[in-house]
Amino acid sequence: MPEGDVVWRAARQLHGALAGRVLTRSDFRVPRFAAADLTGRTVTAALSRGKHLLIRTDDGQTVHSHLRMDGSWRIRPAGGPPPRDHRVRLVLGNDAWQAVGYLLAMVEVLPSKNEDRVVGHLGPDLLGPDWDSAEAVRRLRADPARPVGAALLDQRNLAGVGNVYKCEVLFLRGISPWRPAGEIDGLEPLVNLARRLLDANKDRAGHITTGSTRRGEQNWVYGRRGRPCRRCGTPISTAGQAAAGEDPQERITFWCPHCQPDASG
Repeated sequence: MPEGDVVWRAARQLHGALAGRVLTRSDFRVPRFAAADLTGRTVTAALSRGKHLLIRTDDGQTVHSHLRMDGSWRIRPAGGPPPRDHRVRLVLGNDAWQAVGYLLAMVEVLPSKNEDRVVGHLGPDLLGPDWDSAEAVRRLRADPARPVGAALLDQRNLAGVGNVYKCEVLFLRGISPWRPAGEIDGLEPLVNLARRLLDANKDRAGHITTGSTRRGEQNWVYGRRGRPCRRCGTPISTAGQAAAGEDPQERITFWCPHCQPDASG
């Protein structure tokens, strides 16, 4: 599943292509909304909320989409033939641009006033204007026995952290992914570090946490199973770890047993 910075960047691109322009193409290719038609409506904004994308129109409607594992939005100039690709779930276009949604796991249209129905459960957004570290910490501590790795992936606690940043931020803070969240004193520095990492990467492709842009050197532990830790040389370990809520699937956790002690995964 894409990290929050990827979704933030997709929202910015959608906003640049669609906002302030009248829709001349509205093609929903999902059964439930196959008859929906937004042509003639002006897009007022496209924004992200955690890993959710919201496209608002001037008549009080919102197109809600979620990328999940394989989804993406692609922007291309208007004027070409409609895409015939079976992976396309939605096309929104104007006189200048087409926004084409591929393999979107979720597509729906709802009244903008009801957006809380689809994003109201989310915790503080790491890249949102209303980021609240204290509230994120409060939510993480609400289930003190839960492993912190799983708690960070739960979007109900804080919105935007995916498996890459979960692994990297825990390594940087020297915290085992399996340690109960209630036993960690430094949760606020932890979530604020996650925010800084997402913010640093939101304007570029890739997730760089080491400071090096060289291929193979971008991350501390993520994707480095069995390879030596960049700090101590211990082989990087892996194990499955599930979140909950909107993303219950198991994710592979990467960590260094020496730099992040007491891991029992």
